[in-house]
Amino acid sequence: MRLRQRILAPSGSRPQPWSAKAPSAYDGTADQLLISNSLLLVSPLEELIAELYRLLFERHPYLRSLFPESMAFQQVHLVGIFRYLIGNLHRTDEMIGVFGQLGRDHRKLGVRPAHFEAFEAALIEALHARAGARWTSALEYAWLRMLRLAVSAMVRGADEAIAEPPSWDATVTSHELRRPHLAVLRVRPHQPYAFEAGQYASLESPLLEQAWRPYYLARAPHPDGELEFHVRARGAGGVSDALVHGTREGGAIRLSAPRGALTLPDHIPPADILLIASGTGWAPMKALLQRIDADRSRAHRVRLLLGLAAPEERAAEEMYDAAYLEEFRRGRPWLTVIAADETDARFAGAGLRALNGMLSPHPGAAARQHALLALAPEASTTGPARAVSARLVAAGVPAAHIRHETTGIVAVTETSASTTRTGLLSA
Repeated sequence: MRLRQRILAPSGSRPQPWSAKAPSAYDGTADQLLISNSLLLVSPLEELIAELYRLLFERHPYLRSLFPESMAFQQVHLVGIFRYLIGNLHRTDEMIGVFGQLGRDHRKLGVRPAHFEAFEAALIEALHARAGARWTSALEYAWLRMLRLAVSAMVRGADEAIAEPPSWDATVTSHELRRPHLAVLRVRPHQPYAFEAGQYASLESPLLEQAWRPYYLARAPHPDGELEFHVRARGAGGVSDALVHGTREGGAIRLSAPRGALTLPDHIPPADILLIASGTGWAPMKALLQRIDADRSRAHRVRLLLGLAAPEERAAEEMYDAAYLEEFRRGRPWLTVIAADETDARFAGAGLRALNGMLSPHPGAAARQHALLALAPEASTTGPARAVSARLVAAGVPAAHIRHETTGIVAVTETSASTTRTGLLSA
């Protein structure tokens, strides 16, 4: 309970015991500057995180069970979370929202408030060890305030989601290998699972307990309750490999609560919808098309661009669900499917000529268009997504009408450490 009774102190003063509320006067800009200017004292961050975990498990061995057997993935992701914290500390309101969501997600890991106290103590000890005599109390208090901003939001988020199950058990009803390293899974949760088309869920395989990875839901909500996921194995012995090569019909998995921003905006007027995808980024587009098809009262016109990948990636990104798409497009004149040519599908310099076929030639029409982007994990770093977004904006599509999963620190990928949303303790 002590964690709930502490408070973030004003910048420059010693952190005091917490109260139930974080002070609204806290401004992270000063702490951000102080921490950023002193990073060389504790860098590289990879070594700081390795020391943090060594100390955490040495002081509290029971916490090791909260983490997957291999810590390599988690350590990389915690480096990413600290970079995000430091880089965005001046956006206090945004930070509180992001980490509130993390707190809700962390419930599936069995994380408790007392665990954060142990984490905080290990971090401070690791910072001291890295910086040595150059470490100051002012730096320590700045790091503490930053961490406690995140943790207080996580605790609050977990409390607010108390009525939501921390995770869902599910049974695999179908496992189809579409390519040597790509599988389409159907699963049925044991409890009702509410979600929206375009969202994703994190999955855990019993072969890798406490290791969770996010995958798009590839089917709109359906009365039979079945969910669909498209998973490409990465060859690194991770969750994707376990789901593709170690999972069979009748097997068990666990799901997190659905998350994500790649959903259709509420109450949008009749307009053109642009869906842009590559590789397994087709999965949310499949769900969105089903969602749009179920509500034709709004008379949307949809253009789907597939295969937007760099030439060297195209062999891996071959369309694996072509039969379904071909069947779906029949009798639906509102849907236009555009395949990107190899010469057009280049990210360098935002040379995305394939997008031209999607954009309306009528003056002012672009302002009514809405675009949703889901690039394959190999291409879904912020650079390509920004290149696509910039091209759309230049053509007249309002930036507010463009959605993709690169906001903050989230990306549906098992390989990108800097843009994946993870937690302070486990992921």
